[in-house]
Amino acid sequence: MSPRKRARISRGIQYGLLVVAVVVLAVSIDWGRVGDQIFNVEAAQDLFPKIPRAFLNTLMYTAAAFAVGLSLGTVLALMKLSSVGVYRWLATIYIEFFRGIPALLVVIAFAYAVPIALGVSISSLTLKAALALGMVSAAYIAETLRAGIEAVPRGQIEAARSLGMSHGRTLLTVVIPQAFRIVLPPMTNEIILLTKDTSLIYLMGLLPTQFDLTKIGRDALSSGSGGGLTGLFVAGIGYLCITIPLGLLARWLEKRTGKGSRS
Repeated sequence: MSPRKRARISRGIQYGLLVVAVVVLAVSIDWGRVGDQIFNVEAAQDLFPKIPRAFLNTLMYTAAAFAVGLSLGTVLALMKLSSVGVYRWLATIYIEFFRGIPALLVVIAFAYAVPIALGVSISSLTLKAALALGMVSAAYIAETLRAGIEAVPRGQIEAARSLGMSHGRTLLTVVIPQAFRIVLPPMTNEIILLTKDTSLIYLMGLLPTQFDLTKIGRDALSSGSGGGLTGLFVAGIGYLCITIPLGLLARWLEKRTGKGSRS
């Protein structure tokens, strides 16, 4: 038997086992209960008036957190590459700390611990969410940008300096623009992660006008009005409406960047 025929038979067996597993799973599921507890149309319709506002709030929290993360991450990336040892150490400590602790703890800290410790009260929920999630995101963005900056060809930096550009101008006009182009795909993935992390904002306490998608789903689950997990299912669909286009954009940017680097 030829290797190609053996591979064809092996694939056929695998496909057969997959079909059997799907059939067994489909037969064992109580579809009536699933429809009532997860795909309850009436419960979903009750949530629809709240979804547009929650959807927009989720986008707003994501954009605000990304703005903070990108700004702070850029500074941290430059500090990490600085020739000044103190800057490198400070950036390294920050990055390792915020990459090592869960975003959940940071959100809780900004909701309760920071106001008590510093004696300040941040009235804007969007600002609190942006600071909490943005500070965590900055640690990841800093490492991504650092890798992008280091990927810029050294010859272009030397050419810019030979033309009389200062170190700062070279960074701003030559290095950083190219680094951002290199890191666009992973940066888009970071926005996807931030979008999902907005599900933690409910811990800060939300007014009805501030609800995000997760809060809508959790309230529907605990309301006892029926529908079971339908609210969480609807919230999940809302997140997918944001993350799937971003994922497609990341893949398109990756292909475009790859073609640009080959040309």
